[in-house]
Formats: sequence, C-alpha cells, structure tokens
Amino acid sequence: MSSSAETAARVHDWHSPAQKKHLRKRYAADRRLQLLGLGAIGIAVLLLAVLVTSLVMNGYQAFVQTHLRLELNIDAGKVKADAPEKGNYRTIVNKALRAQFPEVKSRRERSALGKILSRGAQYRLRDYVVAHPEVIGTTIYFDLPVSDPFDQLNKNVIPRTLPALSRKERRAFRALENRGVITDKNGKAEVLLDIYLNPNTLGGENVSDGAFKTAMHEGLLSYFYPAKQTALLQILAPGAEGRLRQYLADHPQALGKTVRLGVPVSAHYQTLHNGQIPVISNPRFKSPKQIAWFDQLVSKDLVSTPFNWALFFSADSRFPELAGLSGAISGSFYTLLVCFLISFPMGIAAAVYLEEFAVRNRFTDMIEVNINNLAAVPSVVFGLLGLAVFLGWFGLPRSAPLVGGMVLSLMTLPTIIIATRAALKAVPPSIREAALGVGASKHQVMMHHVLPLAMPGILTGTIIGLAQALGETAPLLLIGMNAFITSAAGDIMEPATALPTQIYSWADSPERGFVARTSAAILVLLGFLVLMNGIAIFMRQKFEKTW
Repeated sequence: MSSSAETAARVHDWHSPAQKKHLRKRYAADRRLQLLGLGAIGIAVLLLAVLVTSLVMNGYQAFVQTHLRLELNIDAGKVKADAPEKGNYRTIVNKALRAQFPEVKSRRERSALGKILSRGAQYRLRDYVVAHPEVIGTTIYFDLPVSDPFDQLNKNVIPRTLPALSRKERRAFRALENRGVITDKNGKAEVLLDIYLNPNTLGGENVSDGAFKTAMHEGLLSYFYPAKQTALLQILAPGAEGRLRQYLADHPQALGKTVRLGVPVSAHYQTLHNGQIPVISNPRFKSPKQIAWFDQLVSKDLVSTPFNWALFFSADSRFPELAGLSGAISGSFYTLLVCFLISFPMGIAAAVYLEEFAVRNRFTDMIEVNINNLAAVPSVVFGLLGLAVFLGWFGLPRSAPLVGGMVLSLMTLPTIIIATRAALKAVPPSIREAALGVGASKHQVMMHHVLPLAMPGILTGTIIGLAQALGETAPLLLIGMNAFITSAAGDIMEPATALPTQIYSWADSPERGFVARTSAAILVLLGFLVLMNGIAIFMRQKFEKTW
C-alpha cells in the first residue's frame, strides 16, 4: 500500500521537474497556435490593406472631374424656346471657347482648340437648357467637362512631355561618344562612318537615295556588330545620304573603296550630345499649343476639379470623362430584385419541406446531396444554362435584368436552402413540442412559431447569397449583360448592364481614363458588398434569440 501511494504521489506531483517541463511544452504549444492564428489574420489583413490601398490609389482620381467654366450666350436664334432640345449647342460652346483665344484664327488651330472640351460638352449644356428653359436668350456661366487627355493632364496622371529616345538608344549613343566617333564640326555633332562604296549598288547613273542610305546604315551598324540594332539608324539626320552622294560625285575614284565620312546626327541626338535629354510633346495631344492654351485657362481660374457626381448619375460612354455607373447600378438593382423575388420564397419553401415535412428516404437524401453539390457548381455553368434555356428555348430578351436575375437565382437558391435549414435546426425542439402540446397543427407550429424564430438566420443567409450574386460576372457575360448601354434601365425587360460586367468592360478599354474608373467601380461594388454584409450582421444581432 505504501508503494502504491508513493507511486500515485509521484504521478500527481505537479511540482516535480518532469511535470513542470511537460506544462511548459503544453503552454508553448498553445502560444504557437495563437501566434499562427494571429499570423494568419495579420496576413489576411495585410493583403486586404494592399488591395484596398491599390484600388484607392488608382481610383480616387475618378471621383473628381476637370471642368472648364465658360461664359455662354444662349442665343434665342440658335435655341428655340418651343424646342430647346434641337438647339445648336455645339456652335454656342465653340464660340465661347474661341472667345478666350481671339488670336486663334486658322481652321486647324481652331479644331485643335476645340479638342480641349469633351465631345459631350454640348449635350451637358443641352440637358441644362432643356431643364431650365428660362435661360434662353441670356448669358450664363456653365461648367463643361474637358476631354480625357486634359483631365489626366490636370490631375498629373500623364506627363506633358516624354523622352524622345529610349534608354537603350541613349546608351548606344554614349558608347559611340566613348569610342571617339562622335565629333563636333562648327557646333554640330557628326558621327564618323566607315562606308564601303560598293560599285554594284552605287556605281552608274541615277542611283537612288535608298542605296546611299543602305551603305551608311551598314557603316553605322558595324559599330554594334553582331547586334543588329536597327533602331539606332535614327541617329543619322534626315537627308544625310546627300553628303555621301556629294562625296562620291567629288571623288569618283573612291568607288570600290572604304572611306571615312562624317555624317550629321539627328536633332534628338544633337540635344543628347549637348548634355540634355531630348523630349517630345505627349502624343496624346494634337500639338504643344493645346497644352499652352490649357495652361492659359488654368491661369485664368477657369479650370476646376469638383466632385464627379456624373460617375453615379451618368450611364456608360465611349469617352472616359462622360462614363458613369448609373446604368450598371440600376441593372444590378433590378437583377438582384428578380433574384430575391425568385430565390427567397422558393428557397424557404424547399427548406421548410425538406426539414419539417419530408419523409426520410433515399429520394430525399439524394435531393439533399444534390442541393449541396449545386452550391459548389461554378457560376459559369449557370450562365450556360441560362443561355441555353432562358434565351435559346424560352426566347427571353437578351441583356435583360429579368434573365440575369433568373440565372443568379439558380445560383443563389442552394445557398438560401442550406442557410434556411440551418436556421430551422437552430430552433429548440421545445418550441415545437410546446406548440403541439397546446393543440397547434404542424403547419401552425411551423408558420406561427418556428419560422419567425428562424427568420433572422434565414435573412442573414439570403443577404450573403445576394451579396455573392452581386459580384458574379461570368453568368452575366454569357447572357449578354456586358452590352454597351448608354442609358439606365427603366424596368426588368430593358437591356442593361451590371456592376461586375461594367468593371470588366472598362478594364478591357484602352483609354487611360478608364483605368481610374475601373478602380472606382470596384470600390463602389465593394461598398455595396460591405453594406449588404453589414445589414446581415445587424439583423442577426438585432433579431436573433438565444436559448
């Protein structure tokens, strides 16, 4: 007995060195687990912060728009009071802009000056006059949007000038200077070329300039052999072949020999030789004068960058400065409305039947398994189904929110069924037993007691499913909801687009202004998703009951 007691004491001696070592290992394992969890959360937060920061840095420019304030004379002769929508607003806008630059006279310069304003500026003025016909015959000050290049220039997104020569071209020219083949003659840089005067190509009469160019190019490229850097041929000044032609005319005996000849370099390389970086005007502008004119407008305090309300209240456009999200927002609203009206009642009805009334057999088990499998089906499959059935078989209108909502409801339905069944299971059995005990039928138990108590969980699952549907792109692309729609949808049968497909379309556009608008649209979409998830959390915490 004494030996057994001693053994038990040793085993349960929590202060022994072995037990303390074992406790330290357990506590260390707990700390490692906590650190791994904190690390995973930290990585997720970091990635989210990087994503949001990138979107904000790229998209904040789209929330402001550059406008030009002009004094516009709404001439009653050009705008009739009985039909203001048919007025000649283009002439009114161009006249007001030209009044700022009376020195611009030529037709070409006036055309370049008109490029400062957006092509949709006249329509903005038209909409204002139609809404305020009392301004006809008066002079008003009105803010008109500028074109995308000048909007990007005013926001310092694009530069005024670009390097005329690439880094590779500048490095090659420096290599020629280091070799001593770039010389100065009367303040002009020349490159010394060893040119072979081939009698087969340069002999005879009426030799073309191309033959002389080829001979000079071969001499230039010999400095970079074996690399054939054809871009370096721009080092030679235009018309440099004339010097070789003149040399051959003065020295006909040189034919068939290799001669060294100094050839002038082009203007950009002359600037580089003088110690400066050659630049050219940004090719997005028609001429450098456009930038000078815009700078004059800025100096006159006629240029402003107010908040871009048109981003939310204008529909899509080919011009970035006019493009907005109203069509995509209205299309997403109608699409989600159809999705909710179809999937919500059907999902609740199916879940209630399977959970409360269905007989447990192989058939119901197979239905449950298929519902769980449908929740994991890729969304593009539902898009193909909608394309084949709703458009191909039933002949419903293409690009309509009705079709988009029906397709998304098929995708959302399994999620709502699963969430509803989980909410129904969470209701304590005592609620059912108490209702049945006082004489309620099974239908009354479900409709009057169980379903109201499960509704917070059902609504939470429904909102989360709708939020997932709001961000889907593939099924909407397949049914044509990426069409170019220039007006907001008025009902569920009109062609429309949605926020995800609008983002897809803008991201594929080559215009620089759509880069910022794409990020801004993503931020708007994320805002709606956060709002919907916030509503789901609020409803769960507000109405959920614990037992």
